[in-house]
Amino acid sequence: MSDAPILSCSKLVRRFGDFTAVGGIDFAVKAGTIHAVIGPNGAGKTTFFNLLTRFLPASGGTIRFMDHDITDVSAEKVAKLGLVRTFQISAVFQSQSLLDNIRIALHQRLGGTMAFWRSGRSMNRLDKRAMELLDQV
Repeated sequence: MSDAPILSCSKLVRRFGDFTAVGGIDFAVKAGTIHAVIGPNGAGKTTFFNLLTRFLPASGGTIRFMDHDITDVSAEKVAKLGLVRTFQISAVFQSQSLLDNIRIALHQRLGGTMAFWRSGRSMNRLDKRAMELLDQV
């Protein structure tokens, strides 16, 4: 595993008018590691994640992901690079199995369309990768 971080930010800032929600954060994450961001309500945790995933533009600083400067890249393009966030309100299909939910996510990521009139067997090609991902967690 490389010592270079897969995700980092330097002097990351987000202001809303005169209010500074995120003030000069330096942060680095190496591949394969797990980190937590903790703090009280209003500390800027969600704003920080929204900056990293480009849901919000930074007021200052830089963000790097997989050796790319993504500071001014759209959220859609950052997601295609593989950096996405989840929301507290889960967007899973509760009537579907866990495997089906993973296959749907993989299908969308690979650029597939949801042709509901097709047989569900058309998604079977995604089973191996879905099971690999489930094994990781």
